[in-house]
Amino acid sequence: MKKLITLIVCIVIIILCFVVYSFCISKESNNLTKVKVAEVTHSVFYAPQYIALEKGFFEEEGLDVELTLTSGADNVMAAVLSKDADIGLSGSEATIYVYNKGEKDYIKTFAQLTQKDGSFLVARDNIKNFKVEDLKDKYVIGGREGGMPEMTLEYSLKQNGINPDKDLTIDTSIEFASMAGAFIGGTGDFVALFEPLATQVVNQGYGYKVAQLGTLTDNVPYTAYNARISYLEENPEVIEGFTKAIQKGLDFIHEKSSDEVATAIMDQFPDASYNDIKNAVESYLKNDTWPKTTNFSEESFNHLQDIVIEAGFLDKKVSYNDLIYVK
Repeated sequence: MKKLITLIVCIVIIILCFVVYSFCISKESNNLTKVKVAEVTHSVFYAPQYIALEKGFFEEEGLDVELTLTSGADNVMAAVLSKDADIGLSGSEATIYVYNKGEKDYIKTFAQLTQKDGSFLVARDNIKNFKVEDLKDKYVIGGREGGMPEMTLEYSLKQNGINPDKDLTIDTSIEFASMAGAFIGGTGDFVALFEPLATQVVNQGYGYKVAQLGTLTDNVPYTAYNARISYLEENPEVIEGFTKAIQKGLDFIHEKSSDEVATAIMDQFPDASYNDIKNAVESYLKNDTWPKTTNFSEESFNHLQDIVIEAGFLDKKVSYNDLIYVK
């Protein structure tokens, strides 16, 4: 009988401890400000962001960040405008389109995450010593018309003497999230994919990685964080803390080994192997994909607009002060 009473007392104590612990955790969590982020794709390309999540850098700034995959920069803008997301991660070209449509509560960029095209060119055939000229007369699945992947692809081609309108076919009709599936299904000779998806397509035997598109051109503010002007004005502390957390992620990238970076973000990619993630990190580091700072400079913004103008989606430049948030 005594043993039974002792057992019951122990069970009650364990339950009480669990309840108290859960209450403390809940209380701690309630002290964090919830921030909903819509990311344009889920890729090793955004490693600094995942490091900030996995290493607790957002929590250190008092933020509870929730990521939602929202494929396509146009869909990211829609999520931010509708307040389904507080912050968007996409190409800043989309903020220009929103601004030019006359949106009252338009969207500004406040922090840069990448400075190169992060997609890899996957070919149906195994091309040794790939050259840009190998794209002539070929069919390339390039991404959404007016999006950064497609525009930087065309810009890269022009910088290398290839006319994207005459020398090859670039398919812009396929949704961003469906590009890999279309290629696997037999469409195109090449497709531009981010990691780890590019490696997964290769590992499944559907193609060969022949080039990282970021190596074919110069620096460009490829992906950045943005938010509605009302959110920026009402939540300056959130924006400041969020930016600091991303900066910590960038610092980690540049200070730690590729092994440490891959280990830190492994849980974000359960379908990818450690070696695939590490190789992707090393490829991105080799190409200087991540900037040292989140600062979105006026020079880089003007360069971005040069690319958009060259692609025919912008007639004249928008003022840096109108679309870049600087506290």
